Amino acid sequence: MLDRAAAETYAGWFRALADPTRVQILHLIASAGRPLPVGEIVEQVSVSQSTVSAHLKILTEARFVLVRPHGTARLYQINERCLSCFPSAADVVMGRTAVPFADVACEVPR
Repeated sequence: MLDRAAAETYAGWFRALADPTRVQILHLIASAGRPLPVGEIVEQVSVSQSTVSAHLKILTEARFVLVRPHGTARLYQINERCLSCFPSAADVVMGRTAVPFADVACEVPR
């Protein structure tokens, strides 16, 4: 049985990806290959800056995206470690593998 902490983490990841705009934003940031400011993200998606910011907050809380200050702006980049373990999470939830949660837990790099 999947323990509660793992189930909660995985559920948070799936919730973060449950919106098509967030999936588009995540794809955009991943494809850019560099940190992006909000303004650049807004230019590429068909929603307002406040909506993009709200989506980025959710993606950051799920740890798919990392944020760092850059002067007065904030830059958003992919958390490679989190994205690399996400497919394993789907396999664990679907019962395809029994990877211990600690092995796939997404940590923010220090």
